[in-house]
Amino acid sequence: MPARSRLGDAQVAAVARYHFGLADAAPELPPAEEYEDAQGVLVATSDGEDLTIAEVPRWEAPAEVAADLRERGWEFPAAWFGAPPADVSGLPSRVLALLPAAGLPPDSAALARRAAAWGAVRATGREVAVLPVPVTPEAPEVPAADLAAAYGAELLGGDLGGGPLATGGRVVFCTGLSGAGKSTIAARLVELLVEEGRTVTLLDGDEVRHHLSAGLGFSRADRNTNVLRIGWVAAQIAKHGGTAVCAPIAPYADVRAHVRREVERQAGPGSFVLVHVATSLAECEARDRKGLYARARRGEIPAFTGISDPYEAPVDAEVTVETSGRSVDECARQVLDAVLGR
Repeated sequence: MPARSRLGDAQVAAVARYHFGLADAAPELPPAEEYEDAQGVLVATSDGEDLTIAEVPRWEAPAEVAADLRERGWEFPAAWFGAPPADVSGLPSRVLALLPAAGLPPDSAALARRAAAWGAVRATGREVAVLPVPVTPEAPEVPAADLAAAYGAELLGGDLGGGPLATGGRVVFCTGLSGAGKSTIAARLVELLVEEGRTVTLLDGDEVRHHLSAGLGFSRADRNTNVLRIGWVAAQIAKHGGTAVCAPIAPYADVRAHVRREVERQAGPGSFVLVHVATSLAECEARDRKGLYARARRGEIPAFTGISDPYEAPVDAEVTVETSGRSVDECARQVLDAVLGR
């Protein structure tokens, strides 16, 4: 059994639910003797059968919250689950706001926005205690009424389904063969998005390699690392409501899927738009301005995508762009319409 395992945000939240009596059974965790969170804090230990909790950073124990509210004079606390209602006139003078946050990092922009909405309620003269709680937004593991009761409050109402948290940010991830036109279409797309009033960052494959991934080679592992770095930066941009347009080759489906998961974890469902620039290999070779395909055909460039290394064409692309016989502007506007939902 491994000595130590690092848990993700959702797993630490599951440990918290068990520790707080919000779950009947211990969560299923990978075999290990010790479990730590993302910051390296020891969360729990295991002897192979029983789980012993050390501490659960970030989450406040329900009993301690209830005791604190009583000390503050909240004799009959009312709780609201999720974001505040559009009409706050029916809220009492004191509200315990329970924000589902399991699986979200502490600096989640979506969670911060929901908390900020309660700040506007405070401006009406109400006293609001905002409390992140260890249940997931999309499908809370504990009924909202039971959750409120655990924290010593009675549920007044709320978004009882939780609802996915989204930042409004987007990652437009263009993939395709070398010479397919990804960078050209991406650059034009950025111009169109700026015209729409969007804040946009372009993460072009060649430029990222020069600045962010200097020192990496072109082995499969290095290429994957380069794409994952692009994805991580893009996710951070989308997390804070911005739009990132990326244009790597990204030939492998599993790595693209990993980037999609990371972006949607940070910025919410629907924040990742995969664009397949589906220019044929024959047309890419005919363009071959850099002479790369010719060199690959001569065996001078090993593991060249489309020649001596595979390109796994997406089956999950939100947009497939056929470039043959079409202008760059036409292609970019097709992607723009998909990004803006038109």
